[in-house]
This record gives sequence, structure tokens and C-alpha cells, in this order.
Amino acid sequence: MAEEFDIEAETVAAADQLEATATATAFFKSSNRPVILKFVDVVYKVKSRKEGNFLENKSRSDEHLVILNGITGMVQPGEMLAILGPSGSGKTTLLTALGGRLTGGRIDGTISYNGKPFSNSMKRKTGFVAQDDVLHPRLTVTETLVFTALLRLPNSFSLEEKIANAESVMNQLGLIKCKNTIIGGPFLRGLSGGERKRVSIGQEMLVNPSLLLLDEPTSGLDSTTAQRIVSTLLELSKGGRTVVLTIHQPSSRLFYMFHKVLLLSEGNPLYFGHGSTVMDHFSSIGYAPSVAMNPSDFLLDLANGISSDESPKEQTLVKKTVISAYETRIYEKLKRELEEIKDHEPIDELENGEFEKWPTTWWQQFTVLLKRGVKERKHESFSIYNISEALITALVAGLLWWKSDISRLQDQIGLLFFMSGFSAIFPLMQAIFTFPQERMMLQKERSSGMYRLSSYFMSRIVADLPMELILPTAFTAITYWMSGLKPTALNFLHSLSVLLYGVLVSQGVGLAIGSLVMDLKAATILCSVLMLIFLLAGGFYIQHVPPFISWIKYVSVTGYTFKLLLGSQFKPNETYPCGGDGGGDDVIGKFCKVEDFPSVKAVGLEKQFVSAVAMGVMLVGYRFIAYLGLMRIGVTKKVGR
Repeated sequence: MAEEFDIEAETVAAADQLEATATATAFFKSSNRPVILKFVDVVYKVKSRKEGNFLENKSRSDEHLVILNGITGMVQPGEMLAILGPSGSGKTTLLTALGGRLTGGRIDGTISYNGKPFSNSMKRKTGFVAQDDVLHPRLTVTETLVFTALLRLPNSFSLEEKIANAESVMNQLGLIKCKNTIIGGPFLRGLSGGERKRVSIGQEMLVNPSLLLLDEPTSGLDSTTAQRIVSTLLELSKGGRTVVLTIHQPSSRLFYMFHKVLLLSEGNPLYFGHGSTVMDHFSSIGYAPSVAMNPSDFLLDLANGISSDESPKEQTLVKKTVISAYETRIYEKLKRELEEIKDHEPIDELENGEFEKWPTTWWQQFTVLLKRGVKERKHESFSIYNISEALITALVAGLLWWKSDISRLQDQIGLLFFMSGFSAIFPLMQAIFTFPQERMMLQKERSSGMYRLSSYFMSRIVADLPMELILPTAFTAITYWMSGLKPTALNFLHSLSVLLYGVLVSQGVGLAIGSLVMDLKAATILCSVLMLIFLLAGGFYIQHVPPFISWIKYVSVTGYTFKLLLGSQFKPNETYPCGGDGGGDDVIGKFCKVEDFPSVKAVGLEKQFVSAVAMGVMLVGYRFIAYLGLMRIGVTKKVGR
């Protein structure tokens, strides 16, 4: 990296610079471009997947499942809309559609932002907070927000201003007291649930969004913490932002904080309007709670077709009644209101000059992601388990092959094959976890337009290099000098370079499988089978392979590594003592060529350069396959109801 910087030191330095801090404060207090969000008759359908025989599925291939059925509404700057409904009512799908992130299926109707459809410039001014807090567990709050600021804020901001913006967000969301605490995770102590949620909100607040969308921001939080989160969102809306959130079952205190409420049931709208008038609306059509109760509890009962005056058998009738009341009493009035309210000026695609698709350059994205990746991954790569695995295996191998000289050629060849196999299995099993573990993070950040896929991919490759090579180097250094291989620096360096070369190629195999499969259990099984095939075809266990299956050796990573390792220790025409019954102490004086030894002859000492080139092709090819695998999931999002 061209220039290193310490996050904490930079943060303190930036905070001391009054100009940068003033710029950050002005940035968040400035009147961000207000957005009037309108959605009219939104219908979303997906192809239904019904179980049955082949003929039945074929006949139903054109059937669609309606997820959203004619949703209409509007949210203005300074307002907070809460989308309520039972599980499966379509809340998350609607929110995803409003955020321009809905993929697959068929969507009808219109969704406009100041009268215009969703665009790249609108994407820059939209904050989307998913239900699950997708954060790097090993980073601190400061590091998380600063890295996000460096990636999401455009180059019109200086480095100091970007860091000062992160400080301003922490102040705004009350995160200063935990700024140096790591995020944490299920098995790593860190922030509380409410603090993690505020960090997720803070990542979106860094771009000073005009439109803020949140999916279940209070899920899993206690009532007090949930109230703090919603109070924070209310304050953000008062700053001129348009806030939309989904919420399952808010307390009565939370319910009355919402300016507007949208109630859904199985994709159908049951109510849209001010939260303060929702009870009056349902009372006017004959549905009122028989006892004092939380309004949200009453609304969820109605959405499920349950009324205090109706039996569960008449749920369908209740739903039809409230849907009919919506159509006759709310829908037409709402449509007229949407037509009467004039939209604000659209956010111009050429605002601040020519519009750039990415906020920062490729190199900036690469360097920031590289620094973040090293900080996050170093704890996992150098965990006590990985270090113990490498060192214990090296010591055991060194003791088993202790001072095994060339007179015991079979033992030395076995050691070289073991080293080639271990150098392939260890990095491969590590690499398959890389992309599946970061899939949700990649989807989240790519959906926000934070960086290019290529900059992310290259940063992951480069960040893993030192961490993936250090332990194999230690393993080789211990095993090599204990086992009695040729004790020269040149031979050692030659063997080490071959093993590290094999590590990089095997890592590429793991990356490719991980990006294509994206399921850890399936990827692990596939890698295990593949490595067993590579080992069997490596040329050590069997020398006479049937022609119809001999092609496997040409794609075996361990086979090429084994061949190059033999070349690092033995040269053509080199001999070894082969007298007596088994060599060693009873050698009579007869010598044989190493290249004629069965295990060596099957692999051969010639064509070393060709083997190196073949591994080079695999080194690049497997990583290219991994990149193609990431392209299909980089910005897609699985949408639930």
C-alpha cells in the first residue's frame, strides 16, 4: 500500500481541524434535496412454484403469485411512514421496491421520486437499512464508519472531511461512548443490539440521504431500545428527510410516533393515512376493540381476519370487508391527493457537474478495501487453530521423516508428495469460506453503489496473500530442515517457491468453488471430493493409470506441485544407493538413477517449465472463474415477503 494511516490517529487529527468539522456539520444540517415518494397501484408478481408431477408443473408454468396487489401511497419530506402487517403480508417486498432493489418477478404500477423514476443519482441519495445488521464483527465503530465514509463519499470531500463526517454521524446517533468498541457477533462480544442497529443506520446517514428506508429496525430489541431507535428516526425525518420503515408489532408509544401508517394483509392494502385516525376509520366500518389495547395489536388482528366480534371461521369475510372499505373510503381520495400535490425539482443527473457512476476511483476503492480486509481477516487467518494446525503438522512430519536422506528415496518421495498435498488442502479449505461468508456484505455494499466488483475482488486476493503464505512458509521451513532434504539454501528456496506456488493455485480452486456454490456445506463436500481426486491422480499412489481416465492428471494441482517438488530435489542422471535388500545401512555400493525409480518415473523429472506454465494458467483461470461467479450475485437481492 502506497500510504498507510491509522484510523484512530486520523480521526483525532480530523476532529481537531475546525474547517473539516464545520464542513461536516454543514453537510448534515444543509437542506438536502427533499424527495416526495409516490407509489401508485404497485403490483408485484412472481412465478409460482407448486409441487407436483412434471406435467402439472408444465401446465402451470404461466401462473404467477401476487405478492403486492395495488399498493398506493405517498410520503413527503419530514414524514415517517410505517408499513405494518403480519408476516408474509409483503412489507419487505414493498420496501425493497421503493428502494429500487427489487429483482426478478414482474412489477407494475409507478414509483416516482419527485416525479421521476429511480435513477443512479437517486440511488446516491437513498439510504437502505436491512433487517439484519451486516457488519464486520472485528472492526470498531470508528473503523466501520470511517471505511464506509472513505468509500461512499465522493472525492469532492477531502480525507479529513470524510473522517469528520463519520465523527459527526457518531455524535448524531449517540455512538461516541462506544466508538472504540468492536462490532462483535454471535461468538464475539461487542456492541449491544441497539448500538449495532445505530451503526447500520449511521452507515446510510453518511451520504446524508434524502430518502431513508429501514426494514424492521426494531426487530429483536427491547421496548426501550426500540423507542430510542424510532425517536432517532423521528429526529432524522424532522431534518427534511423522507423516512419509510417496516415494523411488525410496535408498542403503543412507538405507534403514535409515526406520521403515516400503511397496513397490509397478504399483499393487499387495508389502510393508508395518519396514524392518529386509523382507529376512527375502522370504528366507522364496525370494527373497534372491545377492550383498551395497543392499536398495532388491533390492526394485526384485522389484517389476519380476526375481529373481537367475529369468530375465526369468518376471517375471509373480515378481510373482504376492510379491503372494500379501503377501496371506497380511502383509495379514491388518496389518488386525488397524489394528483394535487406538486413534486419537487428532481435530483438532477448532472448535479455538481457531470454525473459519475462511482463516488471514488478504482484505486481508492482498492486501497480502502485492502486495508479493511487486512484488519478484519488477520484475526481469522492467524487464529490459534490455524497456527496450531500448521505448526503441529510440521513438527509431526519432521519427526516422522527425521534425517531421511537419499538412501531412503521412497521415504523422501513420500514426504514430497505429502508436502504437495498439505500445501493444497490447507489453503483450499480456507479459501472456500471467503465469498460465502461475505455474500451478504457484498450484496449490501454493491446495492448501495459503494464500489466496483473488480476492486473488491482484487483487494480480497491481495489481502489474503501474506496471510495465506506465512503459515505454509513456516510449515515448510520446519519440515524441510528436520526431514533431511537437501540442506542447501538454493534447494530450500526452490522447494519453498514451488509449495507457495501450489498454495496460490489451490487457493484459486477454493475461491472458484466458493463463489459458484455459495453454500458452505456443499462447497466443503465438493472440495473434499475434488482434492481426493487430485491426490489419487497425483502420480504417487498409482503409476499405471488406465488411458480413459489418465486425463485427470492434467488438471491435478497436487500432481503438478509434486512434479515441481521432485525437480527441486533431484536432477536427471542423479543417482541414489540402491544396493542390498532395501538400501540404507546395508548398501553394497550399487547406484541407480533417481529418474528410474518407479514413483519418480511415473511423474518424470522432465518438462518442469511446462508444469510451471500449466499451474500459471490454473492460477489465473480459477480466479477468473471465481470473478464470474461473483458477478451473478454481486448486486442481486433475495426478496422475502
